[in-house]
Amino acid sequence: MAKLVFDIETSALSVDDMDEAQQEYLFRSVGRLEKEEQKEEKREEILRLMNLWPFTAQIICIAMINADTGRGQVLFIAEDYEPSADEEGKVEFIPCVDESELITAFWDVSKHYDSIITFNGRAFDIPFLYLRSAVLNVPILSRNWLGYRFQTNPHCDLAEQLSFYGVSGREGAARKFTLDFYCRAFGIVSPKSFGVTGVDMNRLMTEGKHQEIAEYCLRDVQATLELHAIWKSRLEGIK
Repeated sequence: MAKLVFDIETSALSVDDMDEAQQEYLFRSVGRLEKEEQKEEKREEILRLMNLWPFTAQIICIAMINADTGRGQVLFIAEDYEPSADEEGKVEFIPCVDESELITAFWDVSKHYDSIITFNGRAFDIPFLYLRSAVLNVPILSRNWLGYRFQTNPHCDLAEQLSFYGVSGREGAARKFTLDFYCRAFGIVSPKSFGVTGVDMNRLMTEGKHQEIAEYCLRDVQATLELHAIWKSRLEGIK
């Protein structure tokens, strides 16, 4: 059964491109505050959160690896870039003109896989992909990837597996940590060890540093693949 490990990176859309009703809705809570300092802090908070919402952000990169072969692709939005490969020649870096082309290319690859492996994909990556596809009218070729939460096929979400589906709540022994935290705990090189994090995506996109975005996204997927191997050998099947 072919398994695909993947991750997406997102970047906020421009507020200026949204109409007045959308802007009023997004920043309604700002108007309830009295002090200008508080208003500015709240506005900055909302602008940061916009990266997480599929109606206020776009997908700028998707990295994916075949869990069995280690081969894969990184699709990323960029201009004036030529396709390339990693040092081992196993992963291709493929620039796309826009988000529609990127998502279309991803779904075209996805149809060759029976199941997926993600970190927090059920809560974030999959809903984001589905909704952005709908907004852009891009056909969704894999419609069952949310899956049944308490099964690992067709979707093994490691964030849920390592927290035992949230059995401990926010503060218990099995609370959910970040991918970075799990990697450091299990001795995996963290994707954030190279000085780039998801918080940097807006800035890197603005600065045209598309290759850095692609390489960071690939590191996320490589770490997820390693973490999955550890989960599978040490924890799979525990109930």
